Amino acid sequence: MQPSEYDRSTAECELSAFVVENFLFGCSTTLAGDDSFLEKGIIDSTGILELVAFVEDRYQIKVEDRELLPDNLDSINRLAEFIRKKQRVQVCV
Repeated sequence: MQPSEYDRSTAECELSAFVVENFLFGCSTTLAGDDSFLEKGIIDSTGILELVAFVEDRYQIKVEDRELLPDNLDSINRLAEFIRKKQRVQVCV
């Protein structure tokens, strides 16, 4: 399956698993799709860079500096939607 073919649940599950494993250290806490990484103290500014590196590698997209915004990266749902938008743009190019 190509990354652009991921459906909503697949991307969200992969992102959630990455966040739980790397930032919550595998603790099985409840992480809702709309939970703010910054407000809940899940990911700090350095962690965002690690998250971006994962996203770029896993989904074969480039996150530009101007896109490093909470609107794009501050929750599982926002991040999954950002990935889908980036993939749609790549397909059109």
